[in-house]
Amino acid sequence: MKKLAVLTALILLTVPLVHASIITNMNQSAIYYRLLARNASMQIDAVYYNPAGLTQIKDGWHIALHNQTIDQEKIITNSYPFLNEPKYVGEVSIPFFPPFFAVYKKNKLALSFGFGPNAGGGTADFKTGLPSFEIPISNLPVLVNGFGIPTTAYSTDIAFKGRSIFYGLQFNASYAVSDVFALAAGFRYIIAENTYEGAIENIMFNPAHPLINPSGGMMSAAQFFTLAGMPGFAAQVQDQAVDVKQSGTGFTPILGLNLRPSEKLNIGIKYEFNTKLELENTTTKDDSGLFPDGYKFRNDIPAILGLGIEYSVLEQLRAHFSFNMYFDKSADWEGSEKLVNSNTYDLAFGAEFDITEAFLISAGYLHTQIDVAKEYQSDFSNELTSDTFGGGARLTINDRLDLDLGVIYVSYKDDTQDFTYPLIGTFPEKYSRTTWAFALGIGYRF
Repeated sequence: MKKLAVLTALILLTVPLVHASIITNMNQSAIYYRLLARNASMQIDAVYYNPAGLTQIKDGWHIALHNQTIDQEKIITNSYPFLNEPKYVGEVSIPFFPPFFAVYKKNKLALSFGFGPNAGGGTADFKTGLPSFEIPISNLPVLVNGFGIPTTAYSTDIAFKGRSIFYGLQFNASYAVSDVFALAAGFRYIIAENTYEGAIENIMFNPAHPLINPSGGMMSAAQFFTLAGMPGFAAQVQDQAVDVKQSGTGFTPILGLNLRPSEKLNIGIKYEFNTKLELENTTTKDDSGLFPDGYKFRNDIPAILGLGIEYSVLEQLRAHFSFNMYFDKSADWEGSEKLVNSNTYDLAFGAEFDITEAFLISAGYLHTQIDVAKEYQSDFSNELTSDTFGGGARLTINDRLDLDLGVIYVSYKDDTQDFTYPLIGTFPEKYSRTTWAFALGIGYRF
């Protein structure tokens, strides 16, 4: 039952990472939703995706506020034979996920600011817990039957809710060295916070003991073991709870390069250095004993190398390409990085077409490749390769005001892990996931 604490330490590495590495959120604008390839951006979301590309926008002030609404369902199916229910569902709901951008551009210089949830961002709610919580409890009838006391059923109340949010405050300076060549330098200040609440309560079963429980009805497991003179077992089935907050800050240096060799072609390159991030426990309650108050641990955000290309195929048609490499293996995750076989990468393609001067439509595709060891995958920490499909539109209301809308669907490749239990057997556990998300953005130019 100490897996409760292990879950809280690891589950939020995957909440809600719509398009990203194991840590980073790349979904930072509504324009991204409708194209999925933004590394050569020359619009306001270049603050995040391609800071050097901001030298290509018009002089003046530009601001944009975007919001995303994300729903994700995580499904774990465990075939362990003694469980009451093999299927466990975790719901991630994020009604507000609000990136903001501001740029001032004058001649060759652009100064910019960005704010957004660069990792985490949602609440994961597992209303019935996870298999690793319940499997030890499901063994109780087998255990007590071994004592010669007929027992056929168990019940318990298990729940976990975790929230993770890593806000980023980004500042960039971009300069056009020539009409073709531009540079950018900046940094992002990360403010990270995880909060966890979980409990295992009311463990009951039905031992037909002639003195303690002659009716054979459901009774408290802790009470039974106490009356039976088994204090060690009684202690293991007591109610347990965790209430913990983890917080810390980090600093990410950022470098960018933009190449515009012609009016039709733009190339963006960005490198984000590894973010050293140390989190500290503030523990209100921890019956597991695994979250000592004041304990510090590393939870870095990996370095990222991004490359993007935008090409005007026709006057009304533009094609986009993006590639990101996430250096997960070089991050410090208290040893978990050793279970990453190779660095995560993603490839994205998008296209947009002008229906009129005021209205365009777009679509995109993104493949994210995850390669972690089998030992990494469990109900409390699993990563899945995915394919993302996006689409949307832009409405130019006037010369100063734009409206972007986008929607995405993420299809994940199921994975399984086999777990062996002594004297019982080996049983597979399957991990599945789906994500739907919608984004709306408003941009204004002064």
